[in-house]
Amino acid sequence: MNTKVTLAGVELKNPVMTASGTFGSGAEYSEFYDLSALGAVVTKGVANVPWPGNPTPRIAETRGGMLNAIGLQNPGIDVFVKRDIPYLQKYDTRIIVNVCGKTTEDYCAVVEKLADEPVDLLEINVSCPNVKEGGIAFGQNPQALEAITREVKKYAKQPIIMKLSPNVTDITEMARAAEAGGADVLSLINTLTGMKIDIHRRTFAIANKTGGMSGPAVKPVAVRMVYQVANAVRLPIIGMGGICNADDAMEFILAGATAVSVGTANFANPFAAKEVAEGIEAYMKRYGVEDIQELVGAVK
Repeated sequence: MNTKVTLAGVELKNPVMTASGTFGSGAEYSEFYDLSALGAVVTKGVANVPWPGNPTPRIAETRGGMLNAIGLQNPGIDVFVKRDIPYLQKYDTRIIVNVCGKTTEDYCAVVEKLADEPVDLLEINVSCPNVKEGGIAFGQNPQALEAITREVKKYAKQPIIMKLSPNVTDITEMARAAEAGGADVLSLINTLTGMKIDIHRRTFAIANKTGGMSGPAVKPVAVRMVYQVANAVRLPIIGMGGICNADDAMEFILAGATAVSVGTANFANPFAAKEVAEGIEAYMKRYGVEDIQELVGAVK
């Protein structure tokens, strides 16, 4: 039985990875299980300089999910290269680095520093606000998305994954823009913008007012967007958004995702990603599927 998948020439032992920002760089979760059980570990977003993140409170639970406005707090690329990459190298899993920035130059600086590091793919978080364009995210404007993809590709030695924002009118327009810019892989969806109000304190539940909504409540939206994108471009897709178990993951794969990311579920169940990988194998055995490729995009 073959569970291997390939993303832009990079082979993963199985299609399961972690979603950026929910797994740190793996150290906390390695206390629960061997990270070699996963196809890949996707790190928390890393920038060219340390980012302090947003003021607290930064997280609020919602029905069927959570809101977060962490603000991509991270120690910066220099600490990351010295501390986190060597740690992940101890495991037999692919390393995918999530990259964030406030300007195109910021992204390119990080990508350039990672060019000769032992990492397998780079995931570009285009949901960051573009400070030069008045704060609209790179991923909400197709021209900006195509331009930043093209620019990042000039500096990248590893294949590039563009992580698409769902906070747009037409997700396929954004996917085509990333493809036109030279993206190797697409990942979607990032969080939906949401808000929660504390009615007892009569104020916002998180200091940033709005936050990114993730968890089971966003899954039907995510599956729909993955299906649309899979039928609009020729690039491999990493599907994510509310995956808690193998059944959820299989929806994304059948909709057209080559691989899947487990995010918010890690907070509730630290074994979630490992269990999803095991559950996909069980599904294949149950239905007599020899090769996972038979299932990718099988629902038309």
